[in-house]
Amino acid sequence: MKIVIMAGGKGTRIASINSEVPKPMIPILDKPILQYQIESLKRQGYLEIILVIGHLGHVIKDYFGDGSGFGITITYVEENEPLGTAGALYLLKDQLTEDFLLINGDIIFDIDIKRFFKYHKEKGGDATLFTHPNSHPYDSGVIFADQNAKITNWLHKEDERLWYKNRVNAGLHMLSPHVLELFTNLKKVDLDREVLKPLIKTGNLFAYDSPEYVKDMGTPDRYYAVTNDIESGKVQAKNLANKQRAIFLDRDGTINVYKGFLTNIDDFELIGGAAEAIKVINDSGYLAIVITNQPVIARGEVSLEELQEIHNKMETLLGEQGAYVDDLFYCPHHPDKGFEGERVEYKIVCQCRKPKPGLFFEAAEKYNIDLSQSYMIGDAENDIKAGKAAGCKTVLLQDSHSLAADITAKNMLEAINKVLPE
Repeated sequence: MKIVIMAGGKGTRIASINSEVPKPMIPILDKPILQYQIESLKRQGYLEIILVIGHLGHVIKDYFGDGSGFGITITYVEENEPLGTAGALYLLKDQLTEDFLLINGDIIFDIDIKRFFKYHKEKGGDATLFTHPNSHPYDSGVIFADQNAKITNWLHKEDERLWYKNRVNAGLHMLSPHVLELFTNLKKVDLDREVLKPLIKTGNLFAYDSPEYVKDMGTPDRYYAVTNDIESGKVQAKNLANKQRAIFLDRDGTINVYKGFLTNIDDFELIGGAAEAIKVINDSGYLAIVITNQPVIARGEVSLEELQEIHNKMETLLGEQGAYVDDLFYCPHHPDKGFEGERVEYKIVCQCRKPKPGLFFEAAEKYNIDLSQSYMIGDAENDIKAGKAAGCKTVLLQDSHSLAADITAKNMLEAINKVLPE
């Protein structure tokens, strides 16, 4: 598979770091951003790379040459005038005859590309966006997708929104050569707004959600954050080819104030300190994954759509404080029948309702998690039993050792400080 990297950006927002080189050549720990990208690709066997260059492009060519010094093959496409984030793809129509990976040149990443590509082929769409949660969704474009991961809406950062899932486009795109048929002449083109977003109407645009490391270098603050993450080893560690560690979280009474069976979105309220605790998890490199029983579905008290909106509110409120969950797994079942308005298809004995550990195993399979190196934090007996059945260490949020949890704490922030004291 060929890789195309859009490396023509000026980087006006990050000019205070270095204005003498193009944005992809800004050094981090004495190595340019673009070199980190190339090394990540090479480690996974991707050796044919096309660099689209523009502003100060000669700096890139002088550094990388034909790529032989880096063990790869590089060809160049030069923009004689600015062509936006996608216009130069017109010049590649004859070269890109099979699916290819398109990468923004200003991001640091380390992802399992084969896993991403396999997912793209299984969905069969014209384009698949690598999406993930981030710490600033309120000023990012937000992607909406259905249960099949088909993208249904795309709000740009200037668009109004209320409650939303923290899912943003990360700057990595699997594209079919069919997309290139949209380029009929050489002109300035916006990839997101003019090429990808219109594919929503055709049903051929999909989202690939992953917690792997991808961070743009758009501002000085993000530049310094990435520098720390490279030094700590966090960037490579988050690649899903490596075993992951997770902190599993109950929802009601752990993240949000317990108000019985929550059926009204207006009743959802974060517990004080919960966002701060989850942000510590995010910074640590552990995955933050919610595991929750939601029998309100089986009881007919909340629809799947209403439950999703409640979870969207949770993600929005967390995002406002710079925190995010990497994923959320819920059990909609309830074994006892006899409720007015109940949904009989969910009235079953299942393996996913805590205290059974089914959702833990599902998460472990999806994200290559080592459960023995992971934790379950919750406020009830079923949380502790489920965590132990899954092989996790457990934390009980109450002043009691009666449930034989490994750790007890008064709230989630105290729990995280005990689990991650560093």
